[in-house]
Amino acid sequence: MSAPVAPPQTAPIRVLIADDQALIRGGFRLILAHEPRITVAAEACDGVEAVAAVRAQLADVVLMDVLMPRLDGIEATAQINRLPDPPAVVMLTTFDVDEYVYRAMKAGACGFLLKDAPQEQLVGAVIAAAAGLPTVAPAVITRMAARFAPAAAGAQRWAGLSQLTSRETDVLRVLATGASNAEIARQLFISDSTVKSHVAHLLAKLELNSRAQAVVVAYESGLIDPASAHQR
Repeated sequence: MSAPVAPPQTAPIRVLIADDQALIRGGFRLILAHEPRITVAAEACDGVEAVAAVRAQLADVVLMDVLMPRLDGIEATAQINRLPDPPAVVMLTTFDVDEYVYRAMKAGACGFLLKDAPQEQLVGAVIAAAAGLPTVAPAVITRMAARFAPAAAGAQRWAGLSQLTSRETDVLRVLATGASNAEIARQLFISDSTVKSHVAHLLAKLELNSRAQAVVVAYESGLIDPASAHQR
């Protein structure tokens, strides 16, 4: 995955590394120390410490391990995303695509990163997350939703869907297939800026923090048929 182009930063991106293994935290710190656009502002050895650090406004991006003592990464991510103006959360995992990651993105994570990923992917993921971009290919998110959402469908009613305009609903349907803003614009014959506006509005109405969460909602609510993901 190549590093995305992000808007100029007036200050380094503050990163919180949350992992119960000191060697993992130390390795990530050393890698990120070589990137002038990034500073490691804090470390946490469990979810409780991670949430406390975010409450102290120490981070713009959180690198969050899935399995940690006291409070796991999934519940910590959910708690963080209930806070005002939460930072972006990137899940750290030793698994490729699994239910843990899906649940994490449902909780508000913007994507995931394998712990053995190349150094440039780690740096790219932090920069992407700080810019509000997903840190995993949209098509991967879609495949995860198609795999795991059917089991969770009906578990939660998404009342916010009724607040969406017909055009916002159209945008959500196309977004959930893994389409980029440019692809959504082409399919719906609207401008990129209009797509960005619709996405911002639908995320606000559904009280979501990321496009990944929007994909989850589209599948779990039944707005998208899981079988459609396998047609891409």
